[in-house]
Amino acid sequence: MKFSIVIPARDEESHIDRCLDAIDKAHEFHPSDVETIVVLNRCTDNTEQLALAHGAHIERNDAKNLASIRNTGARAASGEVLITVDADSTVSPNMLAEIEKALSSGQYIGGGVPILPERTSPGIMCSGLLLFICLLPYRISAGLFWCFRKDFEAIGGFDESLAAAEDVDFALRLKAHGKRQGKRYGTLHKTRLVTSCRKFDKFGDWFVFRMILSKPSLLFGGPRRIPQSFADRFFYDFEH
Repeated sequence: MKFSIVIPARDEESHIDRCLDAIDKAHEFHPSDVETIVVLNRCTDNTEQLALAHGAHIERNDAKNLASIRNTGARAASGEVLITVDADSTVSPNMLAEIEKALSSGQYIGGGVPILPERTSPGIMCSGLLLFICLLPYRISAGLFWCFRKDFEAIGGFDESLAAAEDVDFALRLKAHGKRQGKRYGTLHKTRLVTSCRKFDKFGDWFVFRMILSKPSLLFGGPRRIPQSFADRFFYDFEH
């Protein structure tokens, strides 16, 4: 299989090396045909130079819309398997091997992986537990997505009408698409995605918990209830 790994990146010079190093290790663990596509979004730092040093292909999209940014990378991909991962996250060395194993079985339409924070605290643990409980009825995982490109295209990729939570929406549509084909949405429990806690570092370890308690519609109202102002503050105008 040829893998195309899409990474959105806005001023990620402090994280992109670790992200790409982890992908390199996954490639060493499971030698295969891999291309990495870094989609630059309004970058003003050395993200591009660092990505190029790793041999990544560069695309650009300055929209304040993660769905659009991810779709830009997917359109540039030449692999039969698409993987999306954020620049502040690192994958397990066995990630590519586990994805190929799952897709080769013919049982899975695609899926996600378990997510671990780079550090823990009571506030982060409670926030993670709350998010887990909310997603539990849907039986989906997010953070990193993997699927055949043909299935990505069949469901129209990420929904660019959404300001945020485009990942949850994508997972639900991919799962539904798989069900129609008699395939499951899978979570690769033998692998992990470790993600940074930079938003907790900036806003405090309890900010997610307090935010959801004060405005439950952000979590329980679905992706279409999330306003652009919220997305701008926590994603597009967020200073690392």
